[in-house]
Parts: sequence; structure tokens; C-alpha cells
Amino acid sequence: MAIHAQISDRFRSRIASGEWPANYRLKSEPELARGLGVSRGTLRRAMTTLIEEGLLKQVRGRGTFVTSTTIEPAIAQKLSTLTEDFAHQGIETTTEVIEATLIDPPRPIAALLDVGRGGSVLRLVRRRSTVEGPVALLYNYVRADLAPGIVDVDFTKASLFGTLEGQFGLKISSARRTFSARAAEGRVAEYLELPTGSPVQYLEQVTYLSDDRPIEYSDVWIHSGRLRVTSLLSRR
Repeated sequence: MAIHAQISDRFRSRIASGEWPANYRLKSEPELARGLGVSRGTLRRAMTTLIEEGLLKQVRGRGTFVTSTTIEPAIAQKLSTLTEDFAHQGIETTTEVIEATLIDPPRPIAALLDVGRGGSVLRLVRRRSTVEGPVALLYNYVRADLAPGIVDVDFTKASLFGTLEGQFGLKISSARRTFSARAAEGRVAEYLELPTGSPVQYLEQVTYLSDDRPIEYSDVWIHSGRLRVTSLLSRR
């Protein structure tokens, strides 16, 4: 791993652990560079990564500060998974697989995934948690005809997209995501350990391969108090 990436990971861990709390002011760039034994250019590249991720902010004339200890995945701006975002930020998570079965999909999901009569999909239900508790409940529906044997994969460790691309040789290229606010009810409230009626972020997604075939549909409920979805926007 490149030195600047190692530094970014080290800083992320300090933020995630609370060693650097919200509004914590970092030492100056020369001091940090000397302490790490690297050039200012290398340090600046590492810090730029964290600024782009929303973990750090620079205030002219005052210095660099931690913006928040709330986890901020980039799933609103790029085609990545929560697993990939957590790993990139150096945040330790655990995954509980609640269900992994082949089913005859409900008609709306069959239509979205272009699954004909008699076709089957993997229904994968998982709960993702950090040291502070559950952060997301995920329901994924994956076309079994395009990934035969996927029901046997251990998704307590494996990433869904990583498995589709690495094990089954599929090329994921695009997705349509919709975000909305919901009230936690039933299993959502239970698995996210929230009082019934608490606000949660809801994400609905259809994922497509490079040949435009749909491969996966997902429903994701996010614990708003522990995980905040952010977007980094630019005007060109």
C-alpha cells in the first residue's frame, strides 16, 4: 500500500476510535510530516483524501479539523458497497447473515431483475454493525442464473459485489439508487435496535452489468444516528 494511503488509514482509525473527536484540530502540516517521517507532499495527498471523504475540513487561517465522528460512506456518489466504504475508511465491522436462500421472487422484483417464470433469485438478508451497534439492515436479491452456486458463499466475510465480480466474473457497471426517509417498523426496528417509529434512511437500488442486464435489487435501511450518507459534488 502506498505511504499516503497508509497515512489516510491511520488517520481514519484515529477518527473512528474517537482519539480524534469531532472538531479536533490537527497539528500543522510541517509538524505532522516531521512526526511521520514523510514529505509534506505525501502528507498533503493523504489529507486531501480524507477531506474529499468528508472526514476532515480545512479552515483558512485556522488549520485542519475533524468534521464528525459519524461514519460517512460515499454510497450517494459512487457505485460502492457499505463493505467497501467501511474497509476504505479503516472501520471495523461485523456482518450477520440472517437469511441466504433461493426463492421464487415476488412479481415486482422479478420484473426489475428481468427474471422469467420459474426463475430463482438469492435472497440475502444481512445486518451490518460497528462497535457501537447495528448500522444497516440489507436485503439483496441476486439473479441465481447469472451466479450459479452463490447461495453457498459465506457472506459474513465476503462482499456481494466482490463475489459477483471476482468469483463469477461479472462486470458491474451501473446502478440506480433512490434515497428516502422511512419510519422503522417491525424487523427493521428490531434488527437496528431502534424504537418503533424512529427515522431511518432507506435506500433502494437496481444494479446493472456492462451489457445492461440487471443483476441485483436491494432494500437497505440505515441507522441515521450511527451512519450518515454524504455526497461530494463538483461543478465543472
